[in-house]
Amino acid sequence: MVSSPSLPASISTPTPSSTPSQVVPFHTALGGALRKATVSILQINLGRRCNLACRHCHVEASPQRTEELSPEVCQQLLTVIDRFDQIKTVDLTGGAPEMNYGFRRLVEAARAKGKEVIVRSNLTIFFEPGYEDLPEYFAQHQLHVVASLPCYLENNVDAMRGQGVYSDSVQAIQILNAFGYGSDPNLQLDLVYNPPVPTSAAFSLTPDQAQLQKDYEAYLGEHFDIKFNNLFTITNLPIGRTKFHLQQHQLEQPYLAFLAAHHNPTTVDRLMCRNQLSIDYLGQVYDCDFNQMEGVLALKPDGTPLTVEKLLAIGTLDAIEQVATRPYCYGCTAGSGSSCGGSLL
Repeated sequence: MVSSPSLPASISTPTPSSTPSQVVPFHTALGGALRKATVSILQINLGRRCNLACRHCHVEASPQRTEELSPEVCQQLLTVIDRFDQIKTVDLTGGAPEMNYGFRRLVEAARAKGKEVIVRSNLTIFFEPGYEDLPEYFAQHQLHVVASLPCYLENNVDAMRGQGVYSDSVQAIQILNAFGYGSDPNLQLDLVYNPPVPTSAAFSLTPDQAQLQKDYEAYLGEHFDIKFNNLFTITNLPIGRTKFHLQQHQLEQPYLAFLAAHHNPTTVDRLMCRNQLSIDYLGQVYDCDFNQMEGVLALKPDGTPLTVEKLLAIGTLDAIEQVATRPYCYGCTAGSGSSCGGSLL
């Protein structure tokens, strides 16, 4: 039996007494520039259109946003997928990626080349008119589904993502389970935990990923007969709506100082920015999704920004020598680390 519901405990630690000016540049903490490794992951943000407007969304997506991939950039990405065998994973995100131009074309092109395709789904999209076939489509193309469920308790999820989102998410997972997700080894379903956005200086690191997964499995299994493969714990970085919220509470700099104080050097080798390219709907290239949202472009060694068109022209995906870093990068190295695939340790 599962114990009475309660909010998962975070790893609480005292807020450091350091002032914001004591947050050293990220590359200084590393002892030098962060070097790019061979690119094997192509992450594409298809656009800002979404059926939700979650409080923690660093993309600031919503139903009112209209930015999305153009046919021209989509064709360039299809060429990249076809030409570069070094890409092992195509990671599709948004917004709700399923709502934005090019989603199915990119899925089918990548799967035809034998590449893993990740779709970062909010799950509730399954119940929007015109998208009811998505669960079957996901299963047909053996898409790896990574779905946001920032808590296993209803009140906490609805407070962060909107009224009724928890109920719809549970129903969506049950539909995916019916198609074999969570049990068929070819149909992987992973859930994502995000901690609540801080409202005071009593900051905490994300909970232990393995233990929290057990809590999710127990509660969701007992109450809804839900199965999934992995739980990913992801740290809230001071980007997008999270940054605006922190600024309103005068917490942005203290939060950065907290993250910096908990920098863990052993996470650095596994940082997601090292072996991926992040592409926006305009075809511009970044080292990671967070840099994309902050407009920190990836640069060639001569300092010129990269685009997908330029990568095709020079004939390589490995044109970046150094990852562009900023203070918010400490969010990916604090504690056990954080990435699009959860904890780094």
